[in-house]
Amino acid sequence: MTKAKERILDTASRLFHQQGYNSTGINEIIAEANIAKSTLYQHFASKDQLCIAFLERRHEQWFTQLRAVVEAKERGQSQLLALFDFVMQMNEKEQYRGCSFLNILSEISVQNQSAILQVIQQHKTDLQNYIKSVTQETHAHLADHIYFLFESAIIESQLYREQAPVLKIKNIVTSLL
Repeated sequence: MTKAKERILDTASRLFHQQGYNSTGINEIIAEANIAKSTLYQHFASKDQLCIAFLERRHEQWFTQLRAVVEAKERGQSQLLALFDFVMQMNEKEQYRGCSFLNILSEISVQNQSAILQVIQQHKTDLQNYIKSVTQETHAHLADHIYFLFESAIIESQLYREQAPVLKIKNIVTSLL
């Protein structure tokens, strides 16, 4: 990746994550990345394409961090509970910004949803599959429950800007196990 493209993506990623997709303008990205408009469009044909690149990068980074937290634990209940430790770590690291994918989904219009929506859906499918793989040996029948509780933990902690919902959900998961 060229330095200019990397700078554009770094800037857009930070702004999309902090401000949201609709509140971030192309001109703001251009100014903060210190590039010419033509340079942006040389690398990304549209704001939607830049958003897709942001989401794809976010997916890779997010999953790398999730796996590191979960797979550091012993298989079984410890790994399942580590899913929620990861949510709490991300909350603190990112000041309760919640799920970048759902945040973007809430901002895009129905007309623009096709390509961006596919990336978001693939992220959620990958998350479901990962949770299934973590629950496979000991608690496979709970995979869907844990996935929906995981999603709820992210949303509720973003809403209330505190860890209490994650801790409550972690207790629910413990009782399910």
